[in-house]
Amino acid sequence: MTTTTLAVLVPLLPFLGSVAGLLLGRTAPGYVRPLAVLPTLAAAVLAVLVAVRQGGGKAIDAATQLTPTGSVPIDLALYIDGFAALVAVLVGVVATCVQIYSTGYLREDPRYPSYAALVSLFTSAMLLVVYSGDLMVLLVGWEIMGICSYFLVGHYWETPEARAASLKAFLVTKLGDVPFLIGLFALAADAGTFRITGVLGAVANGGLDHPTLIALLLLAGVAGKSAQFPLHTWLPDAMAGPTPVSALIHAATMVAAGIYFTARLLPVFAASAAAMTVLAVMAAITMVGSALAALAQDDIKRVLAYSTIGQLGYMAGALAVGDRGSAVFHLLSHAAFKALLFLAAGTVIHAAGTNSLTAMSRMSGLAKRIPDAYWTMTVALLALAAIPPFAGFFSKEAVLVAAEHTALGDRTVAPAGAGWTVLVAGLLTALLTAAYALRLWLRTFRGRGAEAPDHGRQPIAMTSVLWVLAIPSLGFGLTVTYLDDWFDGNALTPTVVTAVLGTGLAAAGAAVTYAVWRTLAARTPVAAPVPHVAHPDAEAGLVEAEALHLPHPAEDPADPGRALLGPLHGPAADGFHLDAAYRTAFVRPVLAAASLVRFLDREVVDTYVRAAGTSAKGLGWFVRRAQTGNVQTYLSALLAGSVVLAIVAVALANAVAGA
Repeated sequence: MTTTTLAVLVPLLPFLGSVAGLLLGRTAPGYVRPLAVLPTLAAAVLAVLVAVRQGGGKAIDAATQLTPTGSVPIDLALYIDGFAALVAVLVGVVATCVQIYSTGYLREDPRYPSYAALVSLFTSAMLLVVYSGDLMVLLVGWEIMGICSYFLVGHYWETPEARAASLKAFLVTKLGDVPFLIGLFALAADAGTFRITGVLGAVANGGLDHPTLIALLLLAGVAGKSAQFPLHTWLPDAMAGPTPVSALIHAATMVAAGIYFTARLLPVFAASAAAMTVLAVMAAITMVGSALAALAQDDIKRVLAYSTIGQLGYMAGALAVGDRGSAVFHLLSHAAFKALLFLAAGTVIHAAGTNSLTAMSRMSGLAKRIPDAYWTMTVALLALAAIPPFAGFFSKEAVLVAAEHTALGDRTVAPAGAGWTVLVAGLLTALLTAAYALRLWLRTFRGRGAEAPDHGRQPIAMTSVLWVLAIPSLGFGLTVTYLDDWFDGNALTPTVVTAVLGTGLAAAGAAVTYAVWRTLAARTPVAAPVPHVAHPDAEAGLVEAEALHLPHPAEDPADPGRALLGPLHGPAADGFHLDAAYRTAFVRPVLAAASLVRFLDREVVDTYVRAAGTSAKGLGWFVRRAQTGNVQTYLSALLAGSVVLAIVAVALANAVAGA
C-alpha cells in the first residue's frame, strides 16, 4: 500500500467510525465502544507508518482537482512534511487514549454513543487539517472542529453552565473565523492558488501584494482557535464539558490547530515585520496574563485551562521569532503532559464522584486513594514546570533559545524587539508556571480541605492511559537530538544561559510557593470529612455542592496563590475582567441596538402597517354600505352626482369667461 493511500485512510477511518457509531448507537449499543476505539487506534497506527515512511525527508505532495471553480482551483491535496507526520501521530495517540479513557469515565452516561461519535469526528477533522495541502479543504476540517466543540462542550446540556460555555466557545471562535476566511480569500487572490505549496512559492518569489493585511486577518482566526489574547476567554469556560473532551481539545485538536496552521504558513507571516511584532506582543500578554490567572483559580480544570493558554503563548512566541521547529516541538511535548494532566484531573473528579469537587480547596487525602493519578500527575506537573529532564524542559528551552537568538540579532526572520518581548515574557512565565503547578499539586494531594467520599478503585481503562501518557511526558524531550531532520534541520538543544535562567526562575517560583504554603498550612485547621451522599447523577457532573453538603471555598486561608498575588488575586481570578469588558463594549451595545430595533419595529413600522390595514378596512366598510342592491337608490345617486358635476362645470366655465 502506498504512503499516499495510508495517509488518506488516517482521517477517513475515524470519520467512518463516527458515522457508524451514530447509526448504530441506538440499535446496536454493543458496537459503540469498539467503533469508538478501534478506528481511532487504526488511524494512529497508520499515522505512525506514514511518519516512518516520510522519515523527516522530502515532503509527500499529492493532489487531485475537485470540481472546477472557474477561478482559483480547489484541490483535494495531501502535503505531509516532518511536522505534519509527527503532529498526526500525536493526534492519533492522544485521541486513542481519550477514547479508551472515556469508556471508563462515561460508562454510565446515556449519551455516550453520540459523545464517542463526535470525538471520532473531531479527531478526523483535526487529521484533515494536519494532512491537507489545500487551504479550502483545511478550512473544512477547521470548521468541523468548531461545531464538534460546540456539541461536546455542551454535553451536559442540562446544566446552564454547559449550555453557556458551548455557545460562548462557538461564538468567540467564529469571531476570529470571519476575518480568517477573508484572509484566506485574500491570500488565494494574491497567490493565485489555495495549494499550500503554491502559496509558499508565491511568498518566496515576492508574489504577495498585501502581506501585512493577510497576516493580520489570519492571526484573528489563529487567536480564536488557539485561545490567544484577546480571544482566549472561551477556553476556561469550556471546562463545563466532560474532562476527556478537555484533554482532547487542549492537547491534540482545536487549540493546536491555530498554532499548526501558523507553523505551516510561517513564511506568509514572516513576510510582514508588523505581523510578527503583533504576534510577539499577543503571545507575551497571553503567557504572563494566563499564568497570573492560573495562580488565582480554585477549580483544578480552570487552572489547567489557563495553563494551556499560557503554553500556547509559548508556541505563538516561538512562531513570532520565526522558529516553527521549536513551536511544533513544544506543541508535541505539551500535548503529552497536558493530556495527562486533564485525564489525571478526571480521575480525581471520578474518584470524588462529582464535578463539584473540582475545587482544590475541598480536596484532601487523594494521594493514597488514587496513587495512579498522584504519580502520573506529578510527572506531568514537573514537565509543565519545565524541570529537567522532563519533556517540558527541553521544548520550553527550545522556545527561549529561539527568542534569545532573535533578540541578539543572530536570526533576522523577525524584529529583534519581538525576540526580547518573547524572551522576557517567557522567563517570567517560567517562574509563574512553576508556582501555579506546585500550588495545584499541594492543594490537590496535600490539601487540608474536607475529604470527599471514597468511590472505590478507578477503572483500569482510565489508569492505564495515565501511565501510557506518562512515558512521553517524562522521556520525549530526551529525543531532542534525533529530531533535527523533522524540524527544518534546526538544533533544538538547550543553551546554558537560557537553561540556567529558566530553571533557576522555575525553582525560585516553586520554592517561594512552597514556603508560603507551609506557613499558611501551619495556621489552618483540617476541615471535617464530607459525609458520603449517594446520587445517581454524580458521575455525570449534575450534582451541585449543596446537594453533597459541601462547604463553599470562599476564601481558603491555606491558598498560597492569594498571598502571592495580593491585590492582583481578585482581578486574576476573574480573568482580569475581560469578559466584563466585552459585555460593556460589545454585548450591551448589541442588546441595546436590538431593543431599539424591536421598539421601532413595534411602535413605528407596526403602527404604519396597522394604520394601512385600518384604512383599508374603513374604506371597505364604506363601499359595502353603499352597495344596497336598490336600483332606485343607485339612479338617485347617479342623478345627484350628475347635477353636482353640471353645477361645478358651469361654475368653472363662468370663472374662466370672467377671467
